Amino acid sequence: MKELLQTLGPVCAVIGAQWGDEGKGKVIDILAEHFDVIARACGGANAGHTIVVNGKKHVFHLLPAGSLHEKKILLGSGMVIHLPTLLEEIQTLRDAGIDVVPRLSISAGAHIVLDYYRDIDGVMEQRRTETSGGKIGTTKRGIGPAYIEKAARSGMRMGNLSGYFSSPIKADLGKELRVRKTLAKEMFGVDVDTTTEEANLRAAYDTVGSCVIQMDEVFTLLQGTGKRILIEGAQATLLDIDHGTYPYVTSSSTTVAGALQGLGLPPKMLTSCIGVAKAYCTRVGEGEFLTEETGEIGERLRERGGEYGATTGRPRRCGWLHMPDLNFSTHINGFSCWNITKLDVLDEEDIIRVGGPRGTDGTVTFTELPGWKTSTRGITAFEDLPKNAQTFLRLIEERTSVPVNFIGTGPGREEMICRS
Repeated sequence: MKELLQTLGPVCAVIGAQWGDEGKGKVIDILAEHFDVIARACGGANAGHTIVVNGKKHVFHLLPAGSLHEKKILLGSGMVIHLPTLLEEIQTLRDAGIDVVPRLSISAGAHIVLDYYRDIDGVMEQRRTETSGGKIGTTKRGIGPAYIEKAARSGMRMGNLSGYFSSPIKADLGKELRVRKTLAKEMFGVDVDTTTEEANLRAAYDTVGSCVIQMDEVFTLLQGTGKRILIEGAQATLLDIDHGTYPYVTSSSTTVAGALQGLGLPPKMLTSCIGVAKAYCTRVGEGEFLTEETGEIGERLRERGGEYGATTGRPRRCGWLHMPDLNFSTHINGFSCWNITKLDVLDEEDIIRVGGPRGTDGTVTFTELPGWKTSTRGITAFEDLPKNAQTFLRLIEERTSVPVNFIGTGPGREEMICRS
């Protein structure tokens, strides 16, 4: 592990290579103890990272997956934060004996997701369905409306909290909420409970108001001498607003470039980028999925992989690994190495299929490999894997020209092969 850490360098990003849900949280959790700052850059509570430690499951939506370690935590300017969700996560960790507030920093530039944004999200999805005949498949967590307000320069940011509650000349929060209430009703038919919104903002200010830092303080936190920074990406490359499978994407920049922008880090500081992909593939929501299996195989992968959303609980669409997607994500992000997760989910398959380019008839061509038909669960050395599993992983390396250095063999923190 020591040699592998040296190759990663002091500033490492972990970025999903598919449509999210690849299992980024586990490698982040494993690496976090070796870094000084764990930074979440973009997105909001539409993300869900699950960590299993000593058999206990921890699900994070806003806090970084590395929060279980005693490290500095930063929520960057690229994020949109639903404050009740953040406070709930903080309290859940407190109940487990972990208080993150003393080591938590939140960029003043991060935007706030107000409760009523979630209702607007639902209305917008319904309108899309009625007018275009199709929906995006949003999580309805208010993420899209928050980024719309951000782009329109009318959003509410974390840095505004002190102006509402502690500035000698307080901003008129009541007036702002009343204006928002009128607009939400006129434009979307959505009611805004201004009392609840104000109470949520007040509770957040009381709990994390002291954690909000200005951009110059973010620079100091991230660019101090000798700092080791682990950057946690949210969602994944194929959901990127610019480079993903538009319009079936999220509302933020999910690539490593988006992460650096969301944190205010210069690109030259990045020393490595880990691409995370499942040994198969999943997708939630709508949009093209060229290697999807809709029958018995897809159901088997779903059940063995527990493919139900950490955020929504909805079943994920399942299918095979698609090499053109991995190569595209490699091109966009410049991956240094792969973390291939959930290898054990394929343990019972007779044939492992790997999607390739489209043929002349427009359909995907497949390479078929023999399965290994034996358990890989909990294996921690590459040499101990079945030969057919090793062949499968080497195929990924050969076709992407990126080494597979991390291999997940189960949900537990310890069930990971770390290979230099």
